[in-house]
Amino acid sequence: MGCFSFIKVMMILFNMLIFLCGAALLAVGIWVSVDGPSFMKIFGPMSSSAMQFVNVGYFLIAAGAVLFALGFLGCYGAHTESKCALMTFFFILLLIFIAEVAAAVVALVYTTLAENLLMAVVVPNIKKEYGSQKDFTQVWNSTMAGLKCCGFTNYTDFEGSPYVRMNGTFPPYCCYNSVNHSFVEPCNSVNAHNMSVQGCFKQLLYDIRTNAVTVGGVAAGIGGLELAAMIVSMYLYCNLE
Repeated sequence: MGCFSFIKVMMILFNMLIFLCGAALLAVGIWVSVDGPSFMKIFGPMSSSAMQFVNVGYFLIAAGAVLFALGFLGCYGAHTESKCALMTFFFILLLIFIAEVAAAVVALVYTTLAENLLMAVVVPNIKKEYGSQKDFTQVWNSTMAGLKCCGFTNYTDFEGSPYVRMNGTFPPYCCYNSVNHSFVEPCNSVNAHNMSVQGCFKQLLYDIRTNAVTVGGVAAGIGGLELAAMIVSMYLYCNLE
């Protein structure tokens, strides 16, 4: 019983932490949805690059809600010794774990497919809104400045955009000379083609692969915690009368 009580207390404390993290993610998600530009100013170019591919606000709200519910179920199940709550906690965590493994496999094996799907969504938005929609333009400018990239694939993504129609040139980031760290002017199609600045999607993938050890370590740590939580919840479930 001493071991059971210790694991029960650890389960409560662990899920209380998950509960608080979920509440924090919910708050940040609502903040991003309401005031995205201030979020980008604080968290820099990586946050703005992420906002090109997913709606960060809704993503954080969804993730926060799931963690919030998981934390509540874990705390409630362990504290009240409710078999129903513990089993629900276990199955939700199992589904999340399976989804994460599946997503990782798809991301690794079908990177090109993911790029094509995103391209079909992102590029038309660039052509339609870059230069006319202030927040959208600011997000892309922050991304390109931070990652030293141009568009989703390259400078051709901006052809026909309001920015090009108004200025007659491409964004200066598309003519960045990485050798002498300067911008070639004017940033017309000839100079943009000669500079061959890489698209932001490939640059983001490159940055992730460069830090593969860190990314892999974080993913392994999260997976380990999820497995441990599932084992503990099942142990409590099996030892309840």
